[in-house]
Amino acid sequence: MSFEKIKKRLGLGCMRLKMDGENICYDELEKMVDCLIDSGFNYFDTAHGYIGGKSEICVGDCISSRHKREDFVLADKLSAWCYNTEDDIDTLFEKQLSQCKVDYFDFYLLHSVNVETYPKYKETNAIEHLRKFKNEGKIKHIGISFHETAPFLDMVLSEIPDIEVVQLQINYLDYDDPSIQSKECYETAVKHGKKVIVMEPVKGGALVNLPPEGAKLLDSLGYDNHASFALGFVQSFPEVFMVLSGMGNMEMVKQNIKTFNDFVPFSKKEYDIAQILRKIIRDAKLVPCTACSYCTELCPQNIPIPGIFGTYNEILGAKMTVNGAKKAFPNTLEKADSCIKCGKCESVCPQKIAIREKLSEVEKRCK
Repeated sequence: MSFEKIKKRLGLGCMRLKMDGENICYDELEKMVDCLIDSGFNYFDTAHGYIGGKSEICVGDCISSRHKREDFVLADKLSAWCYNTEDDIDTLFEKQLSQCKVDYFDFYLLHSVNVETYPKYKETNAIEHLRKFKNEGKIKHIGISFHETAPFLDMVLSEIPDIEVVQLQINYLDYDDPSIQSKECYETAVKHGKKVIVMEPVKGGALVNLPPEGAKLLDSLGYDNHASFALGFVQSFPEVFMVLSGMGNMEMVKQNIKTFNDFVPFSKKEYDIAQILRKIIRDAKLVPCTACSYCTELCPQNIPIPGIFGTYNEILGAKMTVNGAKKAFPNTLEKADSCIKCGKCESVCPQKIAIREKLSEVEKRCK
């Protein structure tokens, strides 16, 4: 089965790939894929809506068309916002197989299960379709990606005991966050005997682009690669069998390969450092956006929300002044005042950000 095919615990999340305008840089991606597979890292993760629908296509072109199927492990997802009725599920699934140029998925997950999406999955009998696909050999393992509270996860896993894997947002910043509940969700998954896939281990780059005080601390302790510290944290959990990283270029790939090959479990010293870093980051009051871009897919005003928050975090982290940000990103911050307060963005935000409130804050501070 697919668990045996997995050689090492680092996987490429195909959501934040290197872009050339509107197009994915295939040359760079092919080099990354080849380097990972040649180094024993063979897990790849995609979803139908990633990169405006281009992620699955690039998986087919850059991975499936160039490597033997037995040499890589592929995960895909059924996203609630990508279909309307139960009749659409089979059609969507076959399209995903076709775009990825595979006959089966090693792992197939109900995407972003929460209080809003789970009722739709139940009403459309989504899990029954996944079971059917598995019986047909088109799925090897059924799972869920999850963005909700631990009690809700406990309910879902009790209702669907044949879920085999749970994909959770775990990183050292969110581990004790009362809204993300990483620690509690991990413990709930383990209680139900499920293996865990980690997403957002560096929180969309936020744990790489640290406030100056945090960066200085890690640098003084010899962590010149700040991502390696964050990745070391999540690797230290015994029931984590895969860590997804949104690597965008060969430099990231090489750094992460080294991090995983040189991994040593965290000691008390590292956990204490993580606690200090949490306080530093939270004191900076950065917007916890991971640039997943789910919000932009629904925004009727086409507001570049992740770009606005990324720029704003540069200001909050004292890496840039307001005037400097306006010069560097002349067409970004000004769009914050285009929000019509419809709230569609907040309905899909995995980080549960009060986006409308934050956009107003940006507008007032940066106008």
